[in-house]
Amino acid sequence: MSQSTRLRSVPDVESPGVPSRLRGADLLGRIIFVLLLGLIVFTAIPYGTAEPWWKAFFVCAVFSLCILWLIEGLLRQKWFNDLNGIRRIALPVLAFALFSFVQTIHFGNIANTNWNSISADPYQTRFFVFQFLALSLAGMLSWRYASTERRLRAVINVVIAVAVASAIFGILRQTMQHSIGFGLPIIGPDQGYGQFINRNHFAYLMEMGFGLALGLVVGGGVRRDQGLIYLAALLPLWTGLVLCNSRGGLIAMLAQITAAVLLFTTVTPLENAATASSRAARLLKSKTAQLALLVILVGGVIFGTLWMGGDQLAARLAATGNELPSARVESRDGVRRNEVWVSTWRMFAANPIVGVGMGAYWARVPEFHDASGAMTPQQAHNDYLELLASGGLIGLTIGVWFVLSLFRSTRENLRSPNRFRRAAAFGATMAIVGVAVHSLADFGLHLLINALVFTTLVVIAASKPRWAAEPTKNYA
Repeated sequence: MSQSTRLRSVPDVESPGVPSRLRGADLLGRIIFVLLLGLIVFTAIPYGTAEPWWKAFFVCAVFSLCILWLIEGLLRQKWFNDLNGIRRIALPVLAFALFSFVQTIHFGNIANTNWNSISADPYQTRFFVFQFLALSLAGMLSWRYASTERRLRAVINVVIAVAVASAIFGILRQTMQHSIGFGLPIIGPDQGYGQFINRNHFAYLMEMGFGLALGLVVGGGVRRDQGLIYLAALLPLWTGLVLCNSRGGLIAMLAQITAAVLLFTTVTPLENAATASSRAARLLKSKTAQLALLVILVGGVIFGTLWMGGDQLAARLAATGNELPSARVESRDGVRRNEVWVSTWRMFAANPIVGVGMGAYWARVPEFHDASGAMTPQQAHNDYLELLASGGLIGLTIGVWFVLSLFRSTRENLRSPNRFRRAAAFGATMAIVGVAVHSLADFGLHLLINALVFTTLVVIAASKPRWAAEPTKNYA
């Protein structure tokens, strides 16, 4: 029997001959997928889910979806279908969750702490583990249920739509808000941007939406008529990123454009050397053309950014010199980035193997913070340094393991024979690049909406659905 005959012989779950339990499982799977999309939208609303109450609600919501997933598995009599390739990504994630939990175990009098555990605050570390597991499970559910091209497109569109809505809300706030409360009760004028209390956290969401939309269009993952819609979405994302005056966000955007130029020919292979588009792609393979295009794009972005940002952006950029150098100042608050980074490095040097506990940075940093004590940093303003201080060399090793696994899976998808799969991976890669660069100077992934969108980007970049092996579709 041929393969096509075997495929036609498989009954449709909608047909009357299919058992009711399979029809129920199919309906439940659709409900879970819709709830996953709704979770992304809902998590973005309450200040990006920054408060403990909303974080606890998010964790409970994800675990509830996992219960529905288990019920669907009972109906289908299988749970791990459509999870092809997830082991490579899941193993370092599970190892990191296990290591973080070990940091909370009482081992006796160690590290001179009152808790008798590795973590300086076991409660916060346990809460970190719950949040991390919830994010990991949300990623696994997305991997499982975004198993068709249509569903993956829906996930991408929801992420971009949430970013665009946040950008529009931020622009409206900047132009119309004159008192405390603008849809959300505690946000005042000139405080944060969009629904975020911190303008840099807002910039993270803009970078991820901008990179995803840009990569999808440049990679040829949409039809030409739809491409205009995605290009239109880039305008409010770029405007919001500029007007929020996040210096790290602007640098991340330039890094995204640079990566897009360098990786362009990877996702647009020369399928037909006789076509004009292929000749143009061949031209872009030359280093001279890539350099010229990069200079033009970066120059245009810088000019437009300075023109749009105006005096406020210029003032923010001028203040950068006060953040990094060890300049002499009268006060000793010790909250400049370079001062916080020095304190973080001292913390790592004192706890180099296992760190001070994930989520427990704030509890140990006063011991190493050489300042007046009037203000104590709650984060390292550098996620890589904070990982090193909180998880030590073990945590850093697991993090490198995850990055290498993600790189391998993404590289394979960037070479997929399916054009949309390549474009989706390309867009997710652009978004991840922005986050990776911005995290050198900020901590936006500590906010749940940004962490959830980042988890979704990892799924988009690394998942290996069966349809990805199909020939390229024509989106012209």
